[in-house]
Amino acid sequence: MYRSFKVEIDPTPEQITKINKTLGVCRFVYNLFIAHNKERYKNGESFVNGNTFAVWLNNEFLPNNPEYSWIKEVSSKAVKRSIDDADAAFKHFFKGRCGYPQFKKKSRSDVKMYFYRGNSIDCKCQRHRIKIPTIGWIRLKEKGYIPTTDSGLYILSGRISKRAGRYFVSAMVDVPDKEPAVAETEGIGVHLGVKELAVLSSGESYENINKIAKIKKLEERL
Repeated sequence: MYRSFKVEIDPTPEQITKINKTLGVCRFVYNLFIAHNKERYKNGESFVNGNTFAVWLNNEFLPNNPEYSWIKEVSSKAVKRSIDDADAAFKHFFKGRCGYPQFKKKSRSDVKMYFYRGNSIDCKCQRHRIKIPTIGWIRLKEKGYIPTTDSGLYILSGRISKRAGRYFVSAMVDVPDKEPAVAETEGIGVHLGVKELAVLSSGESYENINKIAKIKKLEERL
């Protein structure tokens, strides 16, 4: 069973620079995908999906526009995921599930930096910190919330987001399903009465203590 855990992180100034740069590139590539397809539609050409756009970006756009070489300076996995997100937005639009995809603005749009576990040394987590590819170890503000690697669980993927100057990480963890509780006995029925305090389904009964002679004598004395 996959579970997502979200917690605030406390990156260093150097890590903040890397995260902001990656978020900026992801936003730019997302918008470029929309602009590229709008231009193709305007010229009477067909829509290109995420995979075709990624090939065009790496083999045509970047070689012909070296001033955008900074796109290659961040995680390629984060860039590819931003393309997939834009592709999914268009597919939802074509199916009538939402409106036409809009450009993401720096001040208002929710852009995330995607990462995933590519090998055994990626995406480790300890009680007070988490390791993210291309970023390194980042301190957690809420300790012990995300399952640690030492517990035998591991992070499959995740995203870093920014909101109001604060940074958060969402981690997808493969958590084993809990085994359903098994009753150790077959159970027993209890009937509460007036004459008897309780009668069990096994046939055993308990006398109502209010009917005991000793209790009655004590009540009379009182």
